[in-house]
Amino acid sequence: MKRREFVKKAALTGVGAAAFPYILPSGRLFARTNAELADHVVYVLFAGGVRHQEAVQQLYLSGSQDLDIGGNIMYNMLNGTAPDRKIVYGITPAGEPDGSSPIPPVLSTSLQSQGLFFPEVTAQNGGHYGGLTSLLTGNRSIAQGLKVRPVAPTIFEYLRRHRGFKASDVWFVGSGIGNSFPLLNSSDHPQYGTAYGANFVAPSVTFGADGVEILSNAKVYHPQEELEPIQRMRAFLNNTFRIKNGDIDGIRNDENERENIKAFIRQTFDKKQTGGLVRPPILDNGDLVTVQYAAEVLKYFKPKILVLNLTNVDGCHSNFTGYLRSLHRADHAVGWLWKFIQNDIPEMAGKTIMLTTPECGRNLNPNPIQDENDWFAYDHSGDFNTRRIFTMMAGPNIPSNLTVGSETNRVGRATDNVLTIAEIFGIKDAVAAAGQMDAEAKSLFDQI
Repeated sequence: MKRREFVKKAALTGVGAAAFPYILPSGRLFARTNAELADHVVYVLFAGGVRHQEAVQQLYLSGSQDLDIGGNIMYNMLNGTAPDRKIVYGITPAGEPDGSSPIPPVLSTSLQSQGLFFPEVTAQNGGHYGGLTSLLTGNRSIAQGLKVRPVAPTIFEYLRRHRGFKASDVWFVGSGIGNSFPLLNSSDHPQYGTAYGANFVAPSVTFGADGVEILSNAKVYHPQEELEPIQRMRAFLNNTFRIKNGDIDGIRNDENERENIKAFIRQTFDKKQTGGLVRPPILDNGDLVTVQYAAEVLKYFKPKILVLNLTNVDGCHSNFTGYLRSLHRADHAVGWLWKFIQNDIPEMAGKTIMLTTPECGRNLNPNPIQDENDWFAYDHSGDFNTRRIFTMMAGPNIPSNLTVGSETNRVGRATDNVLTIAEIFGIKDAVAAAGQMDAEAKSLFDQI
């Protein structure tokens, strides 16, 4: 074999191994204890801290900015009519972003009408990382710190260990590699851990500028004459995929999965270069780009579970107008993704449950920061309002147009979602028996 051919093949193998490591341990310990309710789950961690007033209560500017203008800016997900005045969150008549016209709905019937809606769910943490951890582990994780993996097993680990799913069946699509997001694909629990974790991909990094330069063309580097590019590739992969001390700190794909993932990476770069990526009608911020690549993962792998993390509404800390725009676009993204699954992935159409919950709410009262419209911003520092979130589900075996709970009758906890997904896949009893869940958590199916 010629030297340059060997280097090229070695580089491709190294990229696949580093990006998505490769050994699949067995470990299915329990048989299914209930009938499966769906073949696939798409679990949306919705949007980076959503204030209940602008979402479920549909107050728009009423109360938050001392303007008597209400309306629903999430009409793909929720029932209700859009505001009729002071539209700052939509598009121009020509379809450009941030104009005076709401984005046209993607769905003809809202997800609320199609499925099950819990409007007053209790978040277990007022912060992003603690909130996300509780949604992924079903554990309250009150003392969970940043920059460390969860202490309790994630839903990915439960499904791989107790249901026998392989690595490429479980995916976590994050909005970036900061804020500990890549550490949420598995826990540090000694009986679970990274051996049972999910494939993590951050599209803005993997398929962003660095990824295009380093990964897309599988460049051939001479090991002596081009040491600097090799070191840059190593640094990029270490940063992107969390390699520590020469060992890959991540999940393990078997050889066939690794080759399939490399083929997916090549195909996705080819699509990006030719403009062939699937996309929502409006594609103008990070969340929508994240959703775009999540759709590519779904179409290519048809995973058993894909968890999607959206974050852009966190701009509410300093810009309320931008928060409204991002919330409107997050709704657009979720509606489009649901429609895409039903219309463009026949293997998943009618066989997928979508579950959507924010990780936390936002404060009842504003901070002193005002934006371009002189509107006050909102933090999430831990008051009662930050614990108010919602959950909705749609798909097979989900009741349609059913609302459970109200402002005066709070039903549901953020920690319920892990047991709910476990029940969808037939392993609820095994997950409960592991003893790592919030003691008060229940499957949402048990609360209807």
